[in-house]
Amino acid sequence: MSISAFNRLSRTRLAAVGSAVAAGAVALTCAVGTGTAEAATPTPTTYTVKAGDTLASIARHEHIPGGWKTLAGANHIASPYLIKPGEVLKLSASAKTTAAKSGAINATTVADTTSTVSYPNNLDGWIRNALAIMQQNGIPGSYDGIYRNVMRESSGNPNAVNNWDSNAAAGTPSEGLLQVIQPTFNAYHVPGTSWNLTDPVANITAACNYAYHVYGSIDNVNGPY
Repeated sequence: MSISAFNRLSRTRLAAVGSAVAAGAVALTCAVGTGTAEAATPTPTTYTVKAGDTLASIARHEHIPGGWKTLAGANHIASPYLIKPGEVLKLSASAKTTAAKSGAINATTVADTTSTVSYPNNLDGWIRNALAIMQQNGIPGSYDGIYRNVMRESSGNPNAVNNWDSNAAAGTPSEGLLQVIQPTFNAYHVPGTSWNLTDPVANITAACNYAYHVYGSIDNVNGPY
C-alpha cells in the first residue's frame, strides 16, 4: 500500500526589593541586603506527560540542558522515543536551570543549529538539514531510512506528483520527495519549516513526523506506506 493510502488517515511571582506587602493592618517590608540568601523555589524533579507533549517540547519548556536526548537518557527511553499522557518523567536535579536576578527570571536561549550550518541544495543537503530539524523536535529517523524511502517514493525528485491514484482523484495528490498529501502535510508540519508542500526539507520532516506517529520512525518503513 502506498503512502498516499495511509495519508488519508488523516509561576512564580517575585516581590520587588523594598516593596511593601499589606496583610490586614500589618505591612511587611521585603528587603534583601547584600549577601543575604533568597528563598529558592523548589525545582520540580518530575514531569507528568500531557496530550500533545513530545520529549523536545518538554525539554524546551523545562529548560533541560542537552534537550530531548537528556530526557530520553534519564528515563531510559529508546527509539522511537514514544511517551504517553500520564507518564511521569524524571527530571534530574541539574536538569532544570532557572535564575532570578533583580526580581526577573532570565530567559534561556536555545541555539538553532540550522541557522549556523549551510546545507547544499541537493538531496544530501535536504536530508541532512531535515535530520537537524528533526533532532531539535524529537522526531526519530536516520539518513539511510529517509534516503531509502525517498528513492522509492519519488526517485529524489522534489516536484514529483502522483496524478493517478484515489487521492489524486479526490483532489489531494501525493507530492514531493516522500509523496505526502496536503491534509497530512498540514497535520504533521514541523514548526520552523516551509508551509510549501513540495519544499524538500518541509516535505521530509512532515513525512518523518507522520511516520513517527504511525510507525514509530521512518526507519521502520521498508516498503510502500
